[in-house]
Amino acid sequence: MFEKTAKKGSYRFCLQAPANGSKVSVAGDFSAWQPLPMRKQKNGSFASVVTLKPGTYEYKFIVNGEWLVDGDNSAYALNPYGTANSVAVAE
Repeated sequence: MFEKTAKKGSYRFCLQAPANGSKVSVAGDFSAWQPLPMRKQKNGSFASVVTLKPGTYEYKFIVNGEWLVDGDNSAYALNPYGTANSVAVAE
């Protein structure tokens, strides 16, 4: 999930990882595809807050080394590897 936070320019990436998900991160063109760690929340999900300038961004979650699209986001783009990336729009 990708959502705007109350702080201007901040966006929250959130993932309900599988029960065996112990190492969870998010990566996208906003981080030069370098994984950003996500913290486990009280409800068992993982989240990370990122500051973004207005624009369109592609991203994926990484759970225990496996790259995954955001199942809560129906917007996606095909990438050069023959798979899809999730797409987020920051306002």
